[in-house]
Amino acid sequence: MKKKNILTGILALGLFAAFTVPSAARQTVGEKIEKTAKKVGNKTAEVAVKGSSKVADKVWEGKMAPDGTDVYINNKNQKYYVNKKGKKVYLKNSQIKNRPEKNG
Repeated sequence: MKKKNILTGILALGLFAAFTVPSAARQTVGEKIEKTAKKVGNKTAEVAVKGSSKVADKVWEGKMAPDGTDVYINNKNQKYYVNKKGKKVYLKNSQIKNRPEKNG
């Protein structure tokens, strides 16, 4: 009788674990998919805006933005860079840095 109760308890515990773990795993996978989709969307936006900026606007040679990326000049003489989310961030003259020259 004791063995039967122990086996029943172990079986119940196993079934409980089997039903609770997959729902938690699905939630984690869903969160991972959402996070990855957001990253892909941001990268796509960044590449699209940079591509259109290189065609429509001028790249300011020898200068860089605070994060080290290219500085673009539009037709209104406004300086900006494209951040990691694909948004144009306009710069003040004090924020623009000289790009270090490559030696060698």
